[in-house]
Amino acid sequence: MRILIVSLFGFFVSLSSPALSASCGNGPAGFDAWKQAFIANSARYGLKERVVASTLKNVSYNAKVVRLDRNQKSFKLSFNQFYAKRVNNAMIRRGQSLAKTYRRIFDGIERKYGVPAPVILAIWGLETNYGSFSGNMSVVRSLATLAYDCRRSAFFTNELVNALAIIQRRDMTPAEMKGAWAGEIGQTQFLASSYMKYAVDYDRDGRRDLIRSIPDVLASTANYLAKKGWRRGQGWGPGTANYNVLKQWNKASVYVQTISVMADKIAGNS
Repeated sequence: MRILIVSLFGFFVSLSSPALSASCGNGPAGFDAWKQAFIANSARYGLKERVVASTLKNVSYNAKVVRLDRNQKSFKLSFNQFYAKRVNNAMIRRGQSLAKTYRRIFDGIERKYGVPAPVILAIWGLETNYGSFSGNMSVVRSLATLAYDCRRSAFFTNELVNALAIIQRRDMTPAEMKGAWAGEIGQTQFLASSYMKYAVDYDRDGRRDLIRSIPDVLASTANYLAKKGWRRGQGWGPGTANYNVLKQWNKASVYVQTISVMADKIAGNS
C-alpha cells in the first residue's frame, strides 16, 4: 500500500494540469468524450489503461448524483435538530452492545492506535448505523460523474483515480464497490483517497476490506484518526486536541459535535 501511494503522489499533484484534464461539463452531453479522454490518460495517472477502460466501459452519467451534490441540506440544521434526526437511544444501546461483542478487537485497536472504542463506535453508528446500510450506488459511476461535473472536478478526479487504484490492486472489484452518492466506501464511509492512505488489513486476509471485514473497518477508522494526530488517553470533547482531530473526519460542526456527544453516551459519560 505505501509503495503504491508514493508512486501515485506525482500524478495526484498534477491533476490540475491542463495537459491531463479533460474538459468538464454541466450535463450529460459531453460525458462520453470526457470518459474517452480520461481513459487515454490512464498511464499519466499511474493506472493501467486496460483496467480503466474495462472499469469505465459501461459507466454512464448519473444525473441523480449531481442533484444530490447540489442539495445538501442536513448540515444546515442546528446541532439539536441534526442530533435528533440522526441519533436515538436505540443506537446508543446498540453501540454499547457492540462494544462488548467486539471487546477483544477494540482493545487491540486501542493498544495499537490509541483510539478508544466509544469514538470508533460513534463514527460507525453515525455513518452507516453500524454497517446496516453503507450505500448501494456504484462508486465508480458516482465518482466519474462528479469528476466530469464542473463544480468540483479536480477533487473528484482525484477520488476517481484513487478508486481505480483500489480496483487495480484488487482490494475490491468494480461490482463490489458500492457506496453513498458521493463515492464514500464501506461501513465508516471512507473516500477513495482516504481508503488508499489509511485503510489497513487488520484481519490479515490480504485485502483491505471496509465493506465486509469489521476488524478492517474498525482498525482503519482508528488508523485515520491516529494519523491525523489523535492523542492517546485524552478526551474528545470541545476544546480538546482530539476534538480538533474529529473535525478532520468531517468539516461540518454539527457532525463533529454529534460524534463527540454520541461517544460520551456510548461510554456512559452522560
